[in-house]
Amino acid sequence: MKLDFATYKDKLTGCWAGKNIGGVLGAPFEGIRAIHDIDFYVQEDLEHNPVPNDDLDLQLVWMNAVERYGRGVNARILGDYWLSFIIPDWVEYGAGQNNMRMGIAPPLSGALGNVYKDSCGCFIRSELWACLAPGRPELAARYAYEDGCVDHASEGLYGEIFCAAMQSAAFVESDTQRLIEIGLSYIPADCAVTRAVKAAIAAFQAGKTWQEARIDVLCAAPGTFGVQSSRLSDIDTRQIPAGAPGFDAPGNIGITILAWLYGGGDFGKSLCIAVNCGEDTDCTAATLGALLGILLGGAALPAEWLRPLDDKISTVCINKVNGGLSIPATVTELTDRLLRLTPFFLGRELCDLLAPGGYTIDCLEGDALFCAKGPLYIPGINGSGKPKLPTIPQLLEESPHALRYTFPGFHALLDYGEDPYIRAGEPKTLKLVLHDSGEFGCLQQWALVRWYLPEGVTVSPSSTAACFLAWQYLEKNELAFTFTLEALSAPKVELVCDISLNGRHTHGLIKATLLAAP
Repeated sequence: MKLDFATYKDKLTGCWAGKNIGGVLGAPFEGIRAIHDIDFYVQEDLEHNPVPNDDLDLQLVWMNAVERYGRGVNARILGDYWLSFIIPDWVEYGAGQNNMRMGIAPPLSGALGNVYKDSCGCFIRSELWACLAPGRPELAARYAYEDGCVDHASEGLYGEIFCAAMQSAAFVESDTQRLIEIGLSYIPADCAVTRAVKAAIAAFQAGKTWQEARIDVLCAAPGTFGVQSSRLSDIDTRQIPAGAPGFDAPGNIGITILAWLYGGGDFGKSLCIAVNCGEDTDCTAATLGALLGILLGGAALPAEWLRPLDDKISTVCINKVNGGLSIPATVTELTDRLLRLTPFFLGRELCDLLAPGGYTIDCLEGDALFCAKGPLYIPGINGSGKPKLPTIPQLLEESPHALRYTFPGFHALLDYGEDPYIRAGEPKTLKLVLHDSGEFGCLQQWALVRWYLPEGVTVSPSSTAACFLAWQYLEKNELAFTFTLEALSAPKVELVCDISLNGRHTHGLIKATLLAAP
């Protein structure tokens, strides 16, 4: 189906206005395990100083990255922007930054030593990808993965993918249950996010109150967000258990769905229920506000909720001193920037720039919005025109220790195995997986691999290798290299892999960073 320009603009405006409203509404109650009783903003004089929150800030930085790199943006580019322009160093944000400063690239940066990898810091960043890929949930989910894996893994990552797919589909689908099912189709059926969402649905269908549903959700996926500042002696576990530290995304996404169901389509009522459930209130209300904004459109959002913020965006997490960024000050400016960016991101195959009244976007509809499962074609068959990238389920099945790279003519995956550590005198095996990118059509090629090693490191069977780079569907080549370090003299060891295609001048460099074992 075609999404016309006027409808797209209205839904974009609704998304970001709703996001802004929910974040401001929930900010004063963040991190409290309790049932609140609010029905409107509690802050005063909002139009002069809207409350800033990180739910919106990071996406404004990501938008700058997409404006420069378009569809070429990936986790490593976002990681560089993070290190340059994002201030907070708390929990998962800090763990991801710390890893990247050590040379650990995504997705490993989001998993290694990160107690809060399952927390809420990335499902709040889903809207940008949904807005850039309206009616294309698979594409939105793929970029949500690139975003989330910088500082999250597992349930935290599932949370952003679920929200991005659902919000993308909301540009063309309005049925609540169907949208939830679309979002769930992109994440594992046995994960905690799925469990929490289904607990919210079951409670609603059973006729329970939202207060009872809140208990069901937080028992289905226990977290600690609402008690992380509480002494052990002050934590009441008679109704709701305390989960593992940092295991917060599933329960809070469950609350988001709960509030949507019990709000019955009423914008203000739904957001207030989200906040009244406690826990990560600015995240749940902001995510739900964005989703409802897409569904309702900006023109239908209640004036009483819009008026106090006066269209303004207030930021707190962005380093603006270094220069290099352009941060919108209003929802209107943000919407206008995205209206210009989307055709650049989607390309002419999905955008008709010459359509009367403004460009149109080619969207999927119906069952095509759900995640494709398994191989799409017979493995090994003619690869012409077949997708070369893994499906979302295949991507999520990969270890976070497996790092993907895209180069002209080929894709590469470097698998660190069980961990990224090396010990003196003990062999460490890395696996290199190569496959054709399809960029050069039906051309079949040989890939040449050469490792450049620091002094004191040896590799077997050889520092060089060659393999046939077949272009058939799902064909790939796996090469294993075993490295041995004579003695540890530094906290990390860096190996460089040079991959080229025989007869071509282009090549790709991969730096493998191995840490001295603790």
